[in-house]
Amino acid sequence: MKSSEQTRFDELYQRHLRALKLQGMSESTIDVYGRAVRRVARRYECCPDRLTTEQLTVHFAELVESHSWSTVKVDRNGLQFFYKHVLKRDWSWIAIIKAPKIRSLPDILTVAEVEQLIGATRKLRYRVFLLTTYSMGLRLGETLALEVGDIDSQRKQVHIRHGKGHKDRLVPLPDLACRALRALWCKHRHPRLLFPSPLGSPERIRHAATHMDRGSTQAAMKAVVAQCGIKKSLDPFPAPQLCHPSARTGPESAPYPGPARPRQSHHHGALCAPDPGHRTGCRRRHQPADQ
Repeated sequence: MKSSEQTRFDELYQRHLRALKLQGMSESTIDVYGRAVRRVARRYECCPDRLTTEQLTVHFAELVESHSWSTVKVDRNGLQFFYKHVLKRDWSWIAIIKAPKIRSLPDILTVAEVEQLIGATRKLRYRVFLLTTYSMGLRLGETLALEVGDIDSQRKQVHIRHGKGHKDRLVPLPDLACRALRALWCKHRHPRLLFPSPLGSPERIRHAATHMDRGSTQAAMKAVVAQCGIKKSLDPFPAPQLCHPSARTGPESAPYPGPARPRQSHHHGALCAPDPGHRTGCRRRHQPADQ
């Protein structure tokens, strides 16, 4: 793309991102709608506002051959938003692409398969992540975003904030998941995050500004699935596949990385509440976190 054309594109693209934010779109939607505009601009080496209906038809025809219908629909919606909110044009060529309505059922993990996954996961943070996601039926991003203040061990519930559709909800907290989260928090003692970024020294982890990376978490889970020889399609670990019926009733029998509870602290009462069923306490406070 020529420098002058690149400058025009950059300006239009920033307006696109700004409009997405002003319309209250989530970060993931902003990412995929932005990618749709970048993809078509890269295909023709020009700004999308210069494209003809024929060029767009060819673009989507190629996209159907190389990507899933899910990606095709997202790209169409992203370009539709771009035309409507940035270019202020009618979506006159919407008829060139119409994705079929596909209603597929997800592959459901059995209890034994999930126990196998948890048992085969070596790193503590990923074991607790998988157990928490599975036992409470959470989405990947919802688990990663969990904070200390979201856990109510007295009422046995977890406050899920800004879930799908920007909606909050309360979910039951199984005893096993509560003990596992205590054990993980004992390792890093982050004042806010339950799954902080594991990069760096224990002190740096304790003061991490962000949670674990989404991509690395997905990669770790896929590696465990491959190791266990499970052939079911679990990408990207949606909640319906992982929801266990015992999440509504209490503890389950899945493997657990070891009972532990933090020392008492008025700042972390939810995670530091005594657990009378277990005598084992935290390991030494300055012990390096399990990476």
